[in-house]
Amino acid sequence: MKFLHTGDWQIGMRAAHVGAAGTRVREERLSAARRVIEAARREGAEFLVVCGDTFEDNGVDRVLVQKVADILGGFGGPVYVIPGNHDPFMPGSVWEHPAWRSSDNVCVLREATPTEVSGGTLFPCPARERHSGKDPTAWIAAAASRGIRVGLAHGTVEGVYQEEPDYPVPRDAAVRAGLDYLAIGHWHSTATYPAADGTLRMAYAGTHETTKFGERDSGNVLIVEIAGPGASPAVTAVRTGGLAWPVIEEEVREPGELARLRQRIEALENPGATLLDLRVAGLLCAQDRDELARLEQILASRFLFGRIDATRLRPSPSDDSWIAGLPAGALRSAATRLRELADPACAGPRPEGASPEVACRALLDLYALASEGGA
Repeated sequence: MKFLHTGDWQIGMRAAHVGAAGTRVREERLSAARRVIEAARREGAEFLVVCGDTFEDNGVDRVLVQKVADILGGFGGPVYVIPGNHDPFMPGSVWEHPAWRSSDNVCVLREATPTEVSGGTLFPCPARERHSGKDPTAWIAAAASRGIRVGLAHGTVEGVYQEEPDYPVPRDAAVRAGLDYLAIGHWHSTATYPAADGTLRMAYAGTHETTKFGERDSGNVLIVEIAGPGASPAVTAVRTGGLAWPVIEEEVREPGELARLRQRIEALENPGATLLDLRVAGLLCAQDRDELARLEQILASRFLFGRIDATRLRPSPSDDSWIAGLPAGALRSAATRLRELADPACAGPRPEGASPEVACRALLDLYALASEGGA
């Protein structure tokens, strides 16, 4: 048996966290879905399993539902889909759309009941509500079934941190249920969970296209090949994501380091398909203030999306000569006071809202204004 395991497509997500780039991000999720089908064909998969959260929610535009059904139908071979906690099977859900009834090869598994496939049996665990504290795999007792036994679930594997249990899946769920492989959805990074004997029988494929900054290993699908009942599955990750979401954290201490960081950013490949989260901390020399502005311009002009967090930058304590060059009076006094407030160790009274971060930004803005005035 050879099949493709995917899930968490989140079609219809708003992507408001990346502003105007959200349109491209939403379009790319459909493009990635087509790449999933291409990967399945290229790798010789006999069928596909989609383990929940195909859609962002049950309120998505019904045109998107038709588009997804058409994409899945384009595989030609069997496709098995379970509802997840974002798109649970309930009255008015996306799974009532007529596109699913008219498809010859796409099967939405709405009930927790064994389903025969070529070479074995699927044990689907469809979600019927947004949240649940129950193990979705608890009903499975697959040991007596003939052929290769594959579970499809959507939930949180034991040990993954969350504030409240949400469809909890025990770490030994596959072995306990007598499954050869348990395909899971819900979390967006690819992750595998070997059994006590080292055999890999449970995994998250992760989302097919990265959804946000910080996802550890997303934008993949898994190709799963099982020689026979009880055999150890061979699991291979295949890249389907089209957008890059790097997070770059840099600490600067010396003059010129920001310029070198800018050169690194300029050398990144394919900026038009890159969303960049840049976080800069450390000490900023006055003469490097222009480099910070230059970085902001490069991110805004070249990248699909870019943002800079410079709230942890502090003016260099060895570089206050520009303050001495300010006109005597209120301007120089303001700069001196901001210098004091920008120091986290400042023990004196602070005006309301004058955190070190706010004072630092104000001091840097004051330097920029002073430089422009001098020019």
